[in-house]
Amino acid sequence: MKKIVIIQPSHYISKTEKRVFKTKRRNVVSLILPYLASLVPEGWEVELIDEQVQEIDFDKKVDVVALTVWTVSSLRAYDIASEFKKRGVPVIIGGAHPFFYPEEAAEHCDAIAIGEGEKLLPQILSDIEAKNLRKIYKAEMLTDLSGLPLPRYEKLNLKYYGPFRTFAVQTSRGCPFKCSFCNERLYLGEKYRCRPIEDVIEEIKHTGSRRIFFADTNFGGRKDRAMKLMEALIPLKIRWSTLWSLYLCEDKEFMDLAQRSGLLHVNIGMESIHPETIKEMNKQQNKPTHYGEILKDLNRRGISYSLNFIFGWDNESKDVFDTTLKFLEENKVPVAYFNILTPDKGTPLLERMLREGRVFNFSEIGRYPGQICYFKPTWCEPAELEEYIRRMYQRFYNFRSMIKRLPLPLTVNAIASWVVNLSQRRMAKSVNGDNNFDVY
Repeated sequence: MKKIVIIQPSHYISKTEKRVFKTKRRNVVSLILPYLASLVPEGWEVELIDEQVQEIDFDKKVDVVALTVWTVSSLRAYDIASEFKKRGVPVIIGGAHPFFYPEEAAEHCDAIAIGEGEKLLPQILSDIEAKNLRKIYKAEMLTDLSGLPLPRYEKLNLKYYGPFRTFAVQTSRGCPFKCSFCNERLYLGEKYRCRPIEDVIEEIKHTGSRRIFFADTNFGGRKDRAMKLMEALIPLKIRWSTLWSLYLCEDKEFMDLAQRSGLLHVNIGMESIHPETIKEMNKQQNKPTHYGEILKDLNRRGISYSLNFIFGWDNESKDVFDTTLKFLEENKVPVAYFNILTPDKGTPLLERMLREGRVFNFSEIGRYPGQICYFKPTWCEPAELEEYIRRMYQRFYNFRSMIKRLPLPLTVNAIASWVVNLSQRRMAKSVNGDNNFDVY
């Protein structure tokens, strides 16, 4: 029987410190690895390695190695591939990174997989058995997400995921919006595709857990369908977290149902408190004039939530940091993540900034964790923007701010907010300011 090892590489600590990022355990059980294992045909032995919590035995006898790679893990992935190739083991690279960097990825492996893996992985393994491996495999996006196989969690060593582990479940792929800075919709699909609700419920039961993270780009991309799913969650009595668009929080019926179905935490892309900036990023679904009422209602409901912000837009000024912090404290926002605008591959933002000659260190974009500036802002120097973001984290996650913003930890939701704040407080003290979401 042939053996495949599927590896989720970690990443290097920083550009200057080529040390692999490691933790003793993860908070969320990986979906990528056990799902890829479910795509491996019968007749193959499968081993899964999450390098963030496990070590790789390069000398173990295997027939093929598959790496699932994001750009932040690409440099580490190439080094892993090199070690196996030295030993004569064929290496496949798939994931989001080869979608955007196919020529580069192909230089470091025997085959690249571009697109969704349902059809790709079985075909590649069949070609390996026939000694007919091609360099490039590309699949069209699935039009029907029904009947997807259940993740093979038995292939994961669950001791690395803690006693109160949360399982990631995907209910949809793609995003209905076209924000100028985001490239997720490109490799996940511009058409928003949903799994049948009964399939999602079956997978939740398959996890055996009452703690679920819905790993969708936008859980509420189709509000009517999301509400039907939440209705189906009620009998399961689970606690769940996810990501969705801010405008959904204005829908009382939607929010009532979310709470009844067990919502624990929601991450929301507010991005900016300034209307001009929202317009520049083409995030027209956000209405800054509605922010105050939305946050007041979230706080009244006692919902644990987090907001994402992006800084560095052309129409901003240095005042944006103080005004944003004041806004967050006045509205008692429990959790916020502060990010530097990044001209990612495939985005209209990158195309514009390249035309304007404002991008530097292009080959390094997305390769390292932390808040790093890769373009010339119009109103400050790149290093200044990085320092402003570090100060934002330090100021927002100091104890004075936490006590002012957070409710007493007397409910599960409030405890969740305190846990995230304490975690972000530790990260704020690091040099890189790496806010590791730990969900993949």
